Formats: sequence, C-alpha cells, structure tokens
Amino acid sequence: MNHVAEVLDMAPMRIYEVATFYTMFNRNPVGKYHVQICTTTPCMLRDSDMVVRACKENLGIGMGETTKDKLFTMCEVECLGACVNAPMMQINDAYYEDLSESDVHEILDDLREGRTPKPGSRIDRFASEPITGLTSLTSPPTGPGYGVRDDL
Repeated sequence: MNHVAEVLDMAPMRIYEVATFYTMFNRNPVGKYHVQICTTTPCMLRDSDMVVRACKENLGIGMGETTKDKLFTMCEVECLGACVNAPMMQINDAYYEDLSESDVHEILDDLREGRTPKPGSRIDRFASEPITGLTSLTSPPTGPGYGVRDDL
C-alpha cells in the first residue's frame, strides 16, 4: 500500500483509510472461504451472535483469524444489505440468509467436504418476501382507465 501511495503521490494514511474502511479490501491473505458475518443492528436483533458462536465453534477460530488448513477466514462486517432476511452471512460471493445454528454448521461442513451449499434463504423464502406471505399486491392490477371519471 505504501507503493500505491507513492505512485498516486498521496500520503500513505489516505490509502490505508480506504483499505481498512471497505470490507472488499483485505490487507492480509484470506482462506479459500471468506466467511463474513453481519452483526449490525437488524442482524443482531435476529441473533447474529448465534451465527458468530456457531462459526467459532465449527471452525475453531476467532474473528479475523484463518484456520490452520487455510480453508476458512472469519470476519465481522457491517451491513451486507439483506436485513429483512437476517441473520445472514456471506461466504465469498454467496449470501446465506434466515440462518439457524444448524444451518451454519451444515453450510460450513458442506464447504469443508467440497460440496457447494445452496445460497439464499434457508427457509425457502422467495427473495425478501415476508415470512407470513405477501401482504400487498395480492391480486392482479386493474387495467387502463380503471377509476377514471366517465366525463374525461
């Protein structure tokens, strides 16, 4: 990063500020599977602490650490933008949402065994629909001219 600062003719601190703010920039090597756990308020309210505990238990590492086999690196991140499907975690490019403790263990075990777990909601929710089902837009839209006065 110091070299980047020299090339850009900037103070090195400016480069480090960017590199440490965005979670997509890693200052150290990460494992094959980069496990990023969202712990901001919406996920915390839906028990992201359980996801953290399950990951620590399954992987035997703490936040910011990498397993000895270099397979997994675990870190805490700010909002990943899937608040309605909390708690959730991102592993590489895949989102795993609506997690239970058993889901976390299953996902990590699958990856360890070379299997690819299905990303998305673990409760088969479609996108970000409410768990209880649709509450609006439940009937087809009316056609053109609906509700328009006859004298117009």
